[in-house]
Amino acid sequence: MRKIMSLFTLFVLLSTIQLFSQEKQYQLSSHILDINTGYPAKDVKISLSKMDNTKNWTVIDEKTTDTNGRVKDFLLQDGQSDNKGIYKLTFHTEPYFKAQGKESFYPFIDVVFEIKDESHYHVPITLSPYGYSTYRGN
Repeated sequence: MRKIMSLFTLFVLLSTIQLFSQEKQYQLSSHILDINTGYPAKDVKISLSKMDNTKNWTVIDEKTTDTNGRVKDFLLQDGQSDNKGIYKLTFHTEPYFKAQGKESFYPFIDVVFEIKDESHYHVPITLSPYGYSTYRGN
């Protein structure tokens, strides 16, 4: 009976390790904190664009912030893709404020940045109807 339990425990442990080792990794994430309310901005569309060699932008992904105001899964890191380059996150803020019955100065916010290596990049904004701030987070 002990041998069966030990084998079962080993099976569960190996299955758990395999499950976590197959979890996808992403290089870019974002977050929006509405400093007017003090809460995360949920249901805000964020578009990710990449600049090509001719300095033109191509939208490569679009996501919507979750209930915590986050998008965690931009730019899959699969070991084969090179994500280096110049990117732009477009935060579509006008619909967010309109849903709250508020006017805002910014219909959208573009944040341009460069990915230079394989490390994780977190590009959040703090937001109000008449201002915003951004930084490189972690």
